[in-house]
Amino acid sequence: MDSDSVRGVDRRRLLGWGGLAAAGVVAGGALAGTRLAHAAPASTDADAPHDRLPPDTLPGGAYDRYVAELAAEGRFSGVVLLSHRGRTVLSRSYGMADREKGIPNHEGTAFNLASAGKPFGAVAILQLAQQGKVSLSDTVGTYLTGYAKDIAEQVTIHHVLSGTSGMDTPDEDVQRIFQSREEVHEYYEQWARQAKLVAAPGTPSHHAGSEVAIRAQIVEAVTGTTYWDYVQENIFGRCGMTGTAFYTRPQWLTDEHIAHPYMRLADGSQVDAVRNLDKGSPSLYAPGKNPGRCFIAAPGDSGFATAPDLVRFAHALGDGTVLDRPYAELLTGAKIPHGSAQDGQPAPAYPSFGAYTMPVHIVNGQWVFGRGGGNPGVGANWNIYPYTGWVGVILGNSDDLPLQEMSEREIQAVTGRG
Repeated sequence: MDSDSVRGVDRRRLLGWGGLAAAGVVAGGALAGTRLAHAAPASTDADAPHDRLPPDTLPGGAYDRYVAELAAEGRFSGVVLLSHRGRTVLSRSYGMADREKGIPNHEGTAFNLASAGKPFGAVAILQLAQQGKVSLSDTVGTYLTGYAKDIAEQVTIHHVLSGTSGMDTPDEDVQRIFQSREEVHEYYEQWARQAKLVAAPGTPSHHAGSEVAIRAQIVEAVTGTTYWDYVQENIFGRCGMTGTAFYTRPQWLTDEHIAHPYMRLADGSQVDAVRNLDKGSPSLYAPGKNPGRCFIAAPGDSGFATAPDLVRFAHALGDGTVLDRPYAELLTGAKIPHGSAQDGQPAPAYPSFGAYTMPVHIVNGQWVFGRGGGNPGVGANWNIYPYTGWVGVILGNSDDLPLQEMSEREIQAVTGRG
């Protein structure tokens, strides 16, 4: 933004959403109870009585009742969490992480993130840019071989981060059942290299999968390690995200703290997707897909996280743990306006823009940053409210979850927008 202030909020506080690190929620080494620099004003301090927080965010408030009603109707299985300046205001868990074993969802359950994990790749690239190891104006061909000449010479790192590469990628083989990390890695390397430039770089690409893969491949080319291992050490590790990882299918099947995805079939029944790899979703958006078939998340995508860990990630973005402040601002800075309906979806409800791998919105005079994702049996969304120190997380493990509506209700509860 051009102005140094927005509606009276000092720009220096824009990324100061860390507030207080909660007891037991330590953001990458920040001491619990230590106020971070540029925290928002004390008038909404974490120690303030509950009646000074938006009433809809409190236990028993409208948002809490709304989620409980969804769960009672069988439309939500998972965890919702609202954190204010690092302290949990509302935490609710519903349904089962593993119905077969009778394991309930709880705050420490790790859920598949689907596309909600894509910003980790953007953070990884910006870490390398901050270190001077890459430039956002570098082209794909600076680091990678095997891509079409026009892609290698014209598409830049900025394009693949902002979703404006102009590339198109062939459909994935959603029927394939992968058996190892190496098989997943090789497949997505070759798949991404089949991308074609179908519009001038700078043109919105409508979620070209090759952009996600290219980001991960550049991280690997520059660091000499796998994308999974780099992110585990340099993002999850720094943030203290101990329940978050790129778990494999064997871990999904045996680790009791990982939620299983319950996918609805054409006959109306729900099945545990990871235990029924022969079955696929009838969804028009993901026909035949089953998230359990991928042995591990494709490089640059997905992963698993707990709700408290996503709060830790939000605070780490705000306090300099994973990115220096200018690069954190670059991550969330508005790049491309979203002014109309896209991909069959309605126009945004608020002024909306594309940032690096995530949309950002202006709601009731304040920025909201976040990312959602969905797969058969999977729904995930996290929002950061930098002006007021709130973080909201929604993680689900069954179909029929109205994720967009839930996010809207959370935004209304936090911002006071009716």
